Amino acid sequence: MIKFSGFWALLTGGAAIAVLLAVLDPITRPEDCANYGGNGNASAFDNPGWDLGFSLVLVCWLAAIAVEQTLPVTRRHRGGVEVAARALGALTLAVVASCYLFLQVAVLCH
Repeated sequence: MIKFSGFWALLTGGAAIAVLLAVLDPITRPEDCANYGGNGNASAFDNPGWDLGFSLVLVCWLAAIAVEQTLPVTRRHRGGVEVAARALGALTLAVVASCYLFLQVAVLCH
């Protein structure tokens, strides 16, 4: 049986971010940007405040994953190498996903 201790923040946070992106429905094609063919900055979101808000959500997700890796339940019945590998894997996966999502949304209309 797979034990998810140490991965709950990664999985639930990732699912919550996916739902947030579905609700916010950002622009996904450069042709749909308000400044297409011109200069200046536009937001991929209907509300430009989400440009900063979305990046803060991603940073909070990373922080939650890091905090979860320090909890005793994450280390239960595991050796030091396994705990370190799981923590490194969770944080690496979250950083890669965060950078990919942020870059896809943040630079699309800028």
